Amino acid sequence: MDKIAVRVDDLTVAYNYKPVLWDIDLQIPEGVLMAIVGPNGAGKSTLIKAILGILKPIAGSVSIFGKPYTSQRQKVAYVPQKGTVDWDFPTTALDVVMMGTYGSLGWIKRPGAAEKKRSLEALEKVGMLSFRERQISQLSGGQQQRIFLARALVQEAEIYFMDEPFQGVDATTEVAIINILKELRKANKTVIVVHHDLQTVPEYFDWVTFLNVKKIATGPVKDIFNDDNLTKTYGINYKVSIQK
Repeated sequence: MDKIAVRVDDLTVAYNYKPVLWDIDLQIPEGVLMAIVGPNGAGKSTLIKAILGILKPIAGSVSIFGKPYTSQRQKVAYVPQKGTVDWDFPTTALDVVMMGTYGSLGWIKRPGAAEKKRSLEALEKVGMLSFRERQISQLSGGQQQRIFLARALVQEAEIYFMDEPFQGVDATTEVAIINILKELRKANKTVIVVHHDLQTVPEYFDWVTFLNVKKIATGPVKDIFNDDNLTKTYGINYKVSIQK
């Protein structure tokens, strides 16, 4: 049996008494690159936020490597949607990436030479080293997304949650990001991505969860990414060309 990185049991989340996630059971093995797919309003971002404790469920529990998330924060990194970030905040690309080192330092100790070195290496990995002194408001959408990916990488986590990392980025940035995510998987990291482009699921991911308020299916892409589960999830007859 594969080691379980993330386990979700009987999770229900509601806004104004209306369930947006209903009775979700999910086991995500360690070392997979997983897409969460479903229509708008399916609860994809909500699922990530509930796992991370950003939203409080009305029922259910979550564990990270068999323990509560609160005791496993150091093992988890999160890349939020670009639209949730104040990009006018006066800070540089390097400062944003160095924020990713705060969790390992605590609130009192400040980042030093070692943390700066790690941050510069992360910027180089995402192709943004030459932009390290640039104000984040002066970066393009794709560049901003790379900066947030670098901030996650510098945390040296075991599990990475990413909420629509390909939204609004150019093709070059998308290729760069997916290559980094595949490198993380090769290093046995677990990467969980809210994703919209169904055509690229078989190419980018090896695991997929279909979600529409309830969990429709979860498992290896080669086994469950099919017209039947797509139709159940999106409510219409779906046909998608799957590259085996």
